[in-house]
Amino acid sequence: MTSYDVAVIGSGPGGYVAAIRCAQLGMKTAIIEKYSTLGGTCLNVGCIPSKALLDSSHHYEDAIKHFETHGIEISGDVKVNLEQMIARKQGVVDMTTKGIQFLMDKNKIDVYEGVGSFQDATHVSIQKADGNAAVIEAKNTIIATGSKPSTLPFISIDKERIITSTEALKLKEIPKHMIVIGGGVIGLELGQVYKRLGAEVTVIEFMDRIIPGMDGALSKELMKVLKKQKVKFNLSHKVTSVERKKNEVVVKATNKKGEEVSFTGDYCLVSVGRRPYTDGLNAEAAGVQLDERGRVAVNTHLQTNIPNIYAIGDVVQGAMLAHKAEEEGTLVAEQLAGQKPHIDYNLIPGVVYTWPEVAAVGKTEEQLKEAGIAYKVGQFPMRALGRSRASMDIDGFVKILADKTTDEVLGVHMIGARCADLITEAVTAMEFRASAEDIARMSHAHPTYAEAVKEAALAATDDRALHI
Repeated sequence: MTSYDVAVIGSGPGGYVAAIRCAQLGMKTAIIEKYSTLGGTCLNVGCIPSKALLDSSHHYEDAIKHFETHGIEISGDVKVNLEQMIARKQGVVDMTTKGIQFLMDKNKIDVYEGVGSFQDATHVSIQKADGNAAVIEAKNTIIATGSKPSTLPFISIDKERIITSTEALKLKEIPKHMIVIGGGVIGLELGQVYKRLGAEVTVIEFMDRIIPGMDGALSKELMKVLKKQKVKFNLSHKVTSVERKKNEVVVKATNKKGEEVSFTGDYCLVSVGRRPYTDGLNAEAAGVQLDERGRVAVNTHLQTNIPNIYAIGDVVQGAMLAHKAEEEGTLVAEQLAGQKPHIDYNLIPGVVYTWPEVAAVGKTEEQLKEAGIAYKVGQFPMRALGRSRASMDIDGFVKILADKTTDEVLGVHMIGARCADLITEAVTAMEFRASAEDIARMSHAHPTYAEAVKEAALAATDDRALHI
C-alpha cells in the first residue's frame, strides 16, 4: 500500500491547485479523479467550455450585426456550423485538461483514476471503471468533489430535451425555442449563446429579478440589455411542472397573481443552481459529518470534524466559484505546511460572462442598507468612455460604494465590456483597504474601459466625475 502525506479527492480547480501547492511545499501528494480527464466540472463541462461557446457565438453575432457598421462587408450568407463550434469548444477543453495532466507530472503528483471513497480516516479506496480497486494511505485528505446541477423534485432530466448545463454544451442542433428555468449565471450565459445563434429564449425566474445575489442595479441593467437582445423574461414565476411531449417541452408555472401560465419550446434548460456532490464518498466511514444541506461541514480552517480531513470548494459552504475553490485549496495546503494563510470571503469576486459582462466584489447596496451602514455612491456610464464608443460597447456602468465617513471602498459593481477583467482592480484596491479617493487619484490609461473605474471613484469623491 502506498502512503501519502496528502490525498486529494477531486481534480477540479480546488483539488488540482491544492495538490500542486501541497507538492510545492514538499508533501508527497496523490490526486483521485473519477473521470478520465482532470479538471472537474469547471474545465470539462463548466467555466471553460461555456466561455468557448460564448466567444464563438459572440463572433457570429458581431458578423451578422456589427461588421457592416465597422466597414467589413461579407459576400453571401453568414452561417452557423454548430458541429464545428462544438468541436472547437471540445478542442479548448482537451488542451486545458491536458495542461492539468502536465502540471501533475511536473509536480510529481500521483494521479489515480476512479471513485475515491473512505475506508476510514486514513485510508481511501479507489474503485476503477474496469472493476479493479486500489487502496492508499493518507496522513491528510482534502475533499474536493465539487457539485452537480440541481433540479426540482418534479422535473425528470432526460438529457435530450429537458437538459442541464452539461447537455447544453453539446447540442446537435440550435433550438427553435429554449425555455430556461432559472435567471442566474448559468441560465443567462447559455441562454445568450443560443439566442445569438438564432433560438428564441424565454427565461422563467422564481425571484422578482435576475442574478438575485448581485446588486439590484446590475440586475436591472442586465435585464434591460438582454431584453434589447430579444430575450424574454418571466419573473416571480413558480414552475409547477415540466413535461416532454415528443419533441416539445411544456413548462407550467404560477405567476405572481396566482394564475397558471404555460410555455412551450423544443428544449428546456434547467438551471436552478448546483448541489454539493458527495455521492460515493462514503464520508460516514471516516466519521466526516455533512450539514443539513448535504455539504461537508467545516470550521474556519476548512477542517472537518475529523482533524486530518479537510474539504474545499463547491462541496462546502459559500459561493460555488472556481477561484474561491482555488484559494481554499491553497489555504489548506499552506496550513498543512504550518503557515498561516487567510481568505477574505468578502473579496471573492463574482462574474457573469454574458455580453456585456457583469462583475462585482464586496457589499451590495442592499446589504449596506440592511446593515445600517452609511455609504455614498459613485456611478459612471460606459457610454461616456471614448473606448466604449470606439468598440460600440456602450451598455453598462461602474458603481462604487464607499463608507460615508472614512471613504473606504465597500463594494464595486460593474456591467460592461471586459468587466470580468476590470473587477480585479477593485479586488486589489479593497485588499489594501483603499478609499474611493485613492482610486480616483491613480492614473488610468486612456482610452480604456478601466477609466470607468476611476470616474466612478471620482463620482463617489464629492461628485467629481470629469466626463459626465
